[in-house]
Amino acid sequence: MLALQALFEFDVGHHDPAAALERLIGGQRIHEETAEFARTLVHGVEQSREELDAQIARAAPAYPIAQVAAVDRNVLRLALYEILKNNETPVRAAVNEAVELAKAYGSDGSRRFVNGVLGSITASLSQ
Repeated sequence: MLALQALFEFDVGHHDPAAALERLIGGQRIHEETAEFARTLVHGVEQSREELDAQIARAAPAYPIAQVAAVDRNVLRLALYEILKNNETPVRAAVNEAVELAKAYGSDGSRRFVNGVLGSITASLSQ
């Protein structure tokens, strides 16, 4: 959730994502392990954003990345970073977490959209 909020601030408000994350972490009581994981996610997504966006564009060609809702776009980036780059989280868990974030923070159709895009990408990985 913290990583999503920081990435959303960067995407929409053009705030420094690392600074946004540190502000968010400072405002909550969380374990250092959780904070470090959020830092890893934010940094990883930031460094891999173009590649992650290309994956999203291939999986959802009818939805140009700039037109995908900012919450959905960043939920997908986070999940894809975990699936394709980080590999600390099992694929199924990353997809489930993304769907839950989309359901909690996105629009009515976000859950289905995120699940569909991630399902398409993960299916292509197993082939």
